[in-house]
Amino acid sequence: MTIILVPYHQDQPLPVGDIPVPAAVTVRAESSDPDPWLRIAAVQGAVAEAVGSAGARPVIFSGDCLVAGGVVAGVQRTGLDPGIVWFDGHADLHTFQTTTSGYPGGLSLRLVTGAHPEAYAGLFGLRPVPPERAVLVDARDTDPAEADYLATGAIRRVSVAQVDAGTAPPGPFVLHIDADVIDPGELPGLRFPAPGGPSGDDVLAAAGRLLATGWVVAVHVACPWWPADNLETADLRARFLSRLTAAIG
Repeated sequence: MTIILVPYHQDQPLPVGDIPVPAAVTVRAESSDPDPWLRIAAVQGAVAEAVGSAGARPVIFSGDCLVAGGVVAGVQRTGLDPGIVWFDGHADLHTFQTTTSGYPGGLSLRLVTGAHPEAYAGLFGLRPVPPERAVLVDARDTDPAEADYLATGAIRRVSVAQVDAGTAPPGPFVLHIDADVIDPGELPGLRFPAPGGPSGDDVLAAAGRLLATGWVVAVHVACPWWPADNLETADLRARFLSRLTAAIG
């Protein structure tokens, strides 16, 4: 298992130690392009290169969900066409037209499944995942436009408790876990906390059921949190990531 660290939130480098994992590879992608989407694409291209050469089932840790596209593109470079299982406290299904915040991460899953290829997938060689091969897990904080899309689109939505081989997409898939799927009372300091979520134990158990299928070809863990402002928060994060890494390995 190769651990890859992508110490970026969108196109912005994170402080050293913000994501406390023992990485074998650290991705760097400096770009001074004035277009933020081109800077984001530079990060994704570097991620795809690292994942494509990492060997079997790499584990990627990053500062936001946009990196999932780079992970999928990297797996595609090995000759596979994976689906994706997306654990998240939010739906991440906005488009440029529906977003109310303008936050790029809120478009992440929609981008991975084909929206706005001129600003994302087409810039770093991602072949978008067909929506029918995407499963959204939890997403308790979902905006009306996202709910409308889920009601009419092909992406399936399930609870953490429903996750198993029967609800996963058939064949190989990338397992994406946004840390904010976990209740913020257990994991403080998240950028976008969504109260009422599952426990860390529940998320780890669900991930274990997916890993047991043998279909997981890469794991991406997004850590969209603010820098820890005390030792207790830093310790909680480090322990969670350690448990997750051990469960994957």
